[in-house]
Amino acid sequence: MPARKETESRKLLRRLQAVMAEDCRGQERLDRITAMVADSMGTDVCSIYLHRDADTLELCATRGLNADAVHVTRMRIGEGLVGRVARRRAAINTADAPGTRGFRYMPETGEEVFSSFLGVPVQRVGERLGVLVVQSKSARTYSDDEVYALEVVAMVLAEMAELGAFTGEGEALRAPHASQVLFRGVTGQEGAAAGVVHLHDPRVVITKPISDDPESENTRLLDAIEKLRLSVDSMLDAAQADRAQAEVIEAYRMFAYSRSWLRRMEASIDAGLSAEAAVEKEQTAARTRMEQAGDAYLRDRLADLDDLSHRLLRMLTGQGRGGTPVPDGAILVARNLGPGELLEYGAKKLRGVVLEEGSVGSHAAIVARAWAIPLVIQARGILQEALSGDPILVDGDQGVVHLRPDDMVRAAFDDKLAMAADAQQRYAAIRDTPCVTRDGQRVELLMNAGLMADLPSLPSSGAEGVGLFRTELQFLVRNHVPRRGDLASLYARVMDAAGGKPVTFRTLDIGSDKVLPYMKAADEPNPALGWRAIRVGLDKRGVMRMQLQALIRAANGRPLRVMFPFVAQMEEFLEARAHLTRELHRERSLDHPLPASLQVGSMIETPSMAFAPRRFFQEADFISIGGNDLKQFFFAADRENERVRRRYDTLNVSFLSIVEQIVARCDEVGTPVSFCGEDAGRPVEALCFAAMGLRCLSMRPASIGPVKHILLRADLGQVRDVIARAREAGEQSVREAVMAYLRTR
Repeated sequence: MPARKETESRKLLRRLQAVMAEDCRGQERLDRITAMVADSMGTDVCSIYLHRDADTLELCATRGLNADAVHVTRMRIGEGLVGRVARRRAAINTADAPGTRGFRYMPETGEEVFSSFLGVPVQRVGERLGVLVVQSKSARTYSDDEVYALEVVAMVLAEMAELGAFTGEGEALRAPHASQVLFRGVTGQEGAAAGVVHLHDPRVVITKPISDDPESENTRLLDAIEKLRLSVDSMLDAAQADRAQAEVIEAYRMFAYSRSWLRRMEASIDAGLSAEAAVEKEQTAARTRMEQAGDAYLRDRLADLDDLSHRLLRMLTGQGRGGTPVPDGAILVARNLGPGELLEYGAKKLRGVVLEEGSVGSHAAIVARAWAIPLVIQARGILQEALSGDPILVDGDQGVVHLRPDDMVRAAFDDKLAMAADAQQRYAAIRDTPCVTRDGQRVELLMNAGLMADLPSLPSSGAEGVGLFRTELQFLVRNHVPRRGDLASLYARVMDAAGGKPVTFRTLDIGSDKVLPYMKAADEPNPALGWRAIRVGLDKRGVMRMQLQALIRAANGRPLRVMFPFVAQMEEFLEARAHLTRELHRERSLDHPLPASLQVGSMIETPSMAFAPRRFFQEADFISIGGNDLKQFFFAADRENERVRRRYDTLNVSFLSIVEQIVARCDEVGTPVSFCGEDAGRPVEALCFAAMGLRCLSMRPASIGPVKHILLRADLGQVRDVIARAREAGEQSVREAVMAYLRTR
């Protein structure tokens, strides 16, 4: 058998491996690498630029440019050809660098004499680390083989940087995963916690990116691919009964059986990479292509590609999720989480959650609120920095995360935790005190829930009942529609746990950001305004009927309160109530016990219902203002969009006016009304709602103490006067006036 011809990339990697094996410091290793690459490729220059922060590149090593420019020359992302490579995350190959769009002359480097330029990104699965550049005086375009060889070297550099091979002085050469880092995210759930990182999906560390045995590496790759395909085939067989789920897995399977995917990884192994390094190189390259694609479908397939690549890497390296115990004081860190994944951990094991993605209305946020643990979402970049076991501080109030904090930050955070503990003691002391304001107004405080695990909080929180029990979580955490009997059993246990206190069950609220895993998602340009909640229930009558039957059977002769969500016109409420009436007649005909009493209510979450016919307010047994949705539709500001949602204040006089109008219309006909949502649990907002006439507020259990504390000391008549004066003065928001009043008290 003829000997395999050694490729340029394999020669380069063999020499790179020798440099890596030498005992030297980070800067010296970088210097040797640039010299080796320049000599091997026959270029006049080789330079390595690394990120000193997310927006800035720094020249960290060079062969051929002015040595005095090292750690002096810096550029922003997108600035010059090097900056363009970093921004585009794609190679630039030109024979006339000075004449190429974006070229920037840097006199301190002396690079004006070099005509040709080839720059490739140094990156790792979407993480930008730097740029590797070669240049020559002669005008030439580098060949495809040379471009590929330099990309392979860049990939190895990325892996070695992850392992700390280039640490030294300065920000660009700081040791990875060593210094403290601050992440500014978005509040998903208030609160503060200190603990240690527990990664939901630990990143695979590749300790051997180069291999001298391509035959062995290709065999390892093919064996792992075969195991991967068998596992995907098993998933598809198990999903055949569910057509929608099968279609999703079939698309996933196309990746696993892609010949081009396999060929590209085999080519990287032939170039000198190990099997796992080849997988990660292809994942990085494909990620870049798909992120830049104009086709939304292709961009959405990123999750499939990442999952397959991670599975393959775990098979090749033996590293994986399973078997890693959750440590004491765990702060869970993940890219995103479904409700089932979070529920598997259990409330007692976690002190907090940090997500790199996520949304304020996500399933994970709902569970975190139920558990009263802090949640920070959209903490961009934390998965690149965090390692399991790292100390971490989560400030859900500010949406801030401190990773590996120094002593000064930790001391300040300890003070914050101590103050919070003192406050909890004060709230515990008033737990059983009726919530009556100084001017004698009684305000009922209820809790929101969605899990059986929430109900133990009912007596300890001081809540007088459950103002909202979300029923969709039981649908979201399963891979199939739950059985009627299972739902009836769950709802009965909820009533039992409430110990005779009232529980209001909200019927299924799906759609928008809550998509059932077994229901094909509707392709809608604006899901929040689309087919969701009561609209789904009225169209999918079988599901609604099944849930209503389960609620009636769960009551088993006890009082029952049912509430319909997202009603936008009176006819929707009347039609939904008619369905419930028919199910009552059906249960009676089957000789099943009926509820001792039945109250049927509606949520007001759209501005249209503030102007509904008087009959609507008369027909409803009770009304609940759904503040989260009402506010976003009132201001036309998506509550998942940080650019706009924080522009609009709940205490805006216009929003308070619509709340006041709804309260007045309910009072006219004697229909009880409450406010339900995040803002009900914020003490200043709750005080203003009470001043607007609301006498019932429903919130997360942890908020009841702070809200009761402020209401017990308040005179609602005085607060209403403060609000009235601010309105008359033409203020846009009453917040400043109310805060000034509170400071004097």
